[in-house]
Amino acid sequence: MKREVNIFGLSYSQSQMGSYVCVLSESNGHRHLPVIVRPQEAQAIALNVENMESPKPLIHEVMRNMCDDFQMDCQEATIYELLEGNFYARILIANGIDESYIETTAGDAIVLSQVFDCPLYIEEKVLSACGIEMDTEGNLQPDTEKKERIVSIEDLERMMQEAEINEEYELAATYRDKIAERKAEN
Repeated sequence: MKREVNIFGLSYSQSQMGSYVCVLSESNGHRHLPVIVRPQEAQAIALNVENMESPKPLIHEVMRNMCDDFQMDCQEATIYELLEGNFYARILIANGIDESYIETTAGDAIVLSQVFDCPLYIEEKVLSACGIEMDTEGNLQPDTEKKERIVSIEDLERMMQEAEINEEYELAATYRDKIAERKAEN
């Protein structure tokens, strides 16, 4: 089962130098998923979120123009698997007659969902394994069952530090609580 998500936030990644963290938020739920993206993807995401245009077309816009010329459209983007710490994603391209899935990075899937204005999904198994659950006030929800831990305590600490640097204190507190919870489990 797929869950629709939206972009919740974007910040510089302390855990992987030169990369960014795009936090995705479940549309009809309380889970968030941090995804590491490359600088060029982060730039495209930020431009789209802020409704700004690049002086020159970025590669995702070039793809959109090509699809328009060939009367094709991106129907959806899905992050469907997590293996060895890497997210796997694909987009569904259709021309009204034929459909085709194209493998892509998670970051490119996020950007393409913005450029084509199509839904962005995460498979339930990925969101269940990696999602950080919060209530409507942004507080962490206790885990009802023990899940496989994909994001390390060290990564959470780096994300907390980055949130503090960016003065995102509520997000930093959320990471702090998750770190304390994980340490208590160990």
